[in-house]
Amino acid sequence: MKKNKIKNAEKITAVFTGGGTGGHIYPGLAIADELKELCRQENIPLNIVWIGCSKKMDKKIVESSIGLDSVPSVNKFYSIPSGKLRRYFSLKNFTDIFKILAGCVASFFILLKIKPAVVFSKGGFVSVPPCLAAKLLKIPVCTHECDFTPGLATKINSRFASKILLSYKETKDFIPEKLMSRTFVTGNPVRPVFYSTDRQIGKDFVNFSSSKKTKPVLFVMGGSLGAKQINDLITENLEWLCENFYVIHQTGNNNIENKTDVSETVKKSYRQFPFIYEQMPHVIDYADVVISRAGANSIWECTVLKKPMILIPLCGSGTRGDQVDNADFFERKGAAIVLKGEYANSNSLKNALVTMIDAKKRRLFSNACQELIPKERSAYLIARLLADEFITK
Repeated sequence: MKKNKIKNAEKITAVFTGGGTGGHIYPGLAIADELKELCRQENIPLNIVWIGCSKKMDKKIVESSIGLDSVPSVNKFYSIPSGKLRRYFSLKNFTDIFKILAGCVASFFILLKIKPAVVFSKGGFVSVPPCLAAKLLKIPVCTHECDFTPGLATKINSRFASKILLSYKETKDFIPEKLMSRTFVTGNPVRPVFYSTDRQIGKDFVNFSSSKKTKPVLFVMGGSLGAKQINDLITENLEWLCENFYVIHQTGNNNIENKTDVSETVKKSYRQFPFIYEQMPHVIDYADVVISRAGANSIWECTVLKKPMILIPLCGSGTRGDQVDNADFFERKGAAIVLKGEYANSNSLKNALVTMIDAKKRRLFSNACQELIPKERSAYLIARLLADEFITK
């Protein structure tokens, strides 16, 4: 940024909102850290507040996040009532309307009290009340969509937003023409640690007994709760997998199995963990291939590390199809192989992995990932757009 003048000489407050899953929170924290660094360089005192739901993981993740400067990423967390509008009939739709209204009232008085310069939404239904309240109070709103197709929360928040930020340029096709002038393509932000990973840390963490890597490393992940479909595929084909790969399997917190009656090959080549926390970026970097669901956050973290992916998106009536859209995009770009619906079976999985055994073919997938990474870090691009809301040039 050029030399700037602050619109308000007092300490600036920026509000972040979003939650429900880590995919709505971790990218927001990455942006918060970048915004703090931008303001520090400009000698602008900045206070970052997060509005979310305390009943889920939101509060714990936000309050435990430590930024680039070794201090908390967020200064204060405010909890509001949170509801959800479903695309199918449910009695909860009626009760959740009242939760959303209560969230709007709570957000209005929080924003009235702290007087932020900008409100930034990272998605999830908890973000709608703060964005609506900000519009009523004439506070600038910026909203970011991480998926290929906009979710309902983003569609609502976009009506109040001065800036609509997208991860994919193709997503512009889903944005109304009248909002196009406010739309920017930024990519999807990932945590700064993904730009400074150390694969030796990942190697030491999984601790395969062989000192020399004689076959590719396969990392299988399905989120903190795991993914039964993926877990079942791994269990069914474990012997074949371990003959051809070293396998790191994140099973989910309630799905860990004590595998005792297995071959020596499996014992030497298979490691399972309920969930991997701070070592996750380094484990992904150590891997040669990743099997995953197709949530936006996981896909982009793997993309930044240029990892070939086999994506098994969540399908069915319980989802709006966002994972399928995400997966299809990366397959079209040559960065992933997608197995969905009835094709997510043992034969298709083995065929996909046979492709990934070949290092030259893996390199083609890695090169495709490289083409998708923005020249500047997405978190920095978004932080700069947010800073423009309270800094005049």
